[in-house]
Amino acid sequence: MKKYQLFIGGKFCDAVDGQTRFTYNPATEEPIAEVPVAKREDAKRAIEAARKAFDSGVWSNMSVRERAKVLYRVIERLKEKEQELATLEAMDAGATIRKTSMMDIPVGIEHFRLLVELAERIPTYEPLPWIDFPYVSWNFVNREPIGVCAGIIPWNFPFMMTVWKVAPALVMGNTVVLKPASDTPLTALEFAKCAAEADLPEGVLNVVIGSGAEVGHELCTNPMVDKVALTGSTETGKTVMKLCADTIKKVTLELGGKSPTIILEDADLDVAVDGALFGTFFHAGQVCESGTRCFVPSSIYDRFMERMLERVKHIKIGDPLDFDTTMGPVVSLAQYKTVTGYIELGKQEGARLLCGGKRPDGFEKGYFVEPTIFDNVSNKMRIAQEEIFGPVLAVIRYDDVDEAVRMANDSIYGLGGAVFSRDIPKAIEIAKRIRTGTVWINDYHLINALAPFGGYKQSGVGRELGPHGLLEYTQVKHIHVDLVMDRSKKFWYDYIFND
Repeated sequence: MKKYQLFIGGKFCDAVDGQTRFTYNPATEEPIAEVPVAKREDAKRAIEAARKAFDSGVWSNMSVRERAKVLYRVIERLKEKEQELATLEAMDAGATIRKTSMMDIPVGIEHFRLLVELAERIPTYEPLPWIDFPYVSWNFVNREPIGVCAGIIPWNFPFMMTVWKVAPALVMGNTVVLKPASDTPLTALEFAKCAAEADLPEGVLNVVIGSGAEVGHELCTNPMVDKVALTGSTETGKTVMKLCADTIKKVTLELGGKSPTIILEDADLDVAVDGALFGTFFHAGQVCESGTRCFVPSSIYDRFMERMLERVKHIKIGDPLDFDTTMGPVVSLAQYKTVTGYIELGKQEGARLLCGGKRPDGFEKGYFVEPTIFDNVSNKMRIAQEEIFGPVLAVIRYDDVDEAVRMANDSIYGLGGAVFSRDIPKAIEIAKRIRTGTVWINDYHLINALAPFGGYKQSGVGRELGPHGLLEYTQVKHIHVDLVMDRSKKFWYDYIFND
């Protein structure tokens, strides 16, 4: 069994007190690696290393192009380990090898490359209009790194989330302390190895595994940390925001969702049904923007549901390391209990269980849950309002589009959503009315690294990816240059002198 260490100040090391724990394969419930359990003192060490590296200028004073050269070396090293990372991600997170080898790892690496390339095109100098009152001056805006950035990532997409937190922060000149989820830290630690092998300067990236109560709390309250970026639940986001308030840290929060999929009457049923199922059951529903509320018009409801219940049978549950498997387990026993608890709640609320709702036959081990579909759902039910984060779809009937949009927006969340229709202009108009950060039309889950990603309402603060996401990792400084340099003409100085 492989044993991992923390990555602090360019070196791999054990936790101060030597404590370790095992990580487990959620498909087999067997241990796969031993990892350190960091405490507050370890987090402080990592923060100090990041602060020292930033303040030294070894990274922050480089040009974007110079930093990009180093990061391209990291990317090449990640590419060399692509298959190894895909297998590790499948074992650690319960993701299918089909997904990790075709999407999670290669797309994550591509996101890294695109973000670095994009940063090279974003100007750090922005001229302002010339002014001649009271005298001519030259004014411009300089974009500068923020400083030490903490990244706190979830367990659902460990490698992708590592890229999303590390790549933009580093390329814009910051240093990073990354806290992976305790259940799924392995690809983040492998990422650190690749960074070390690519000669990233010491202290620029640090990876510390530990609890939110110990490591997370220190990252949010330590005054040497300038920014915290979190992907996680809305409740965790509220806690992080409160903790960061005491030191007025900049925050980026990508939080929960209960995203709507609106099917229009003219939708292509093959595209719409498969799109709605993909929107929900991709990665066993453990995706923040999953389309877990599906609004279907009464006029096509029966045909749509008949097709959906036939197509859901083609989702194959099994060993995540088998390429034929299309859906694996949820990540942990705790998540399994959460998901199955919501399924029981749906029944109690009066929703009708159409399929799934239990552990699949033949799977005595592992945290597997069948794809579950409810209809006869009211949008006010808890299974339609609360984030379940599992393979559970609530189908809601509607009679007119305005009603569908109203129900879609009747949520504390606003992360993702979709509209399925052959009438693209109409679909775009509806998309504009849905109060979410991303809306797909005739598709789902395809995230563009050059476009902003984030939420409305309680789904988050700020944006990741694209130029908007990169600029979240910069400070804006206005510089004013006097071009007169003649004391006799600086009459405003005389406001404080009487001579």
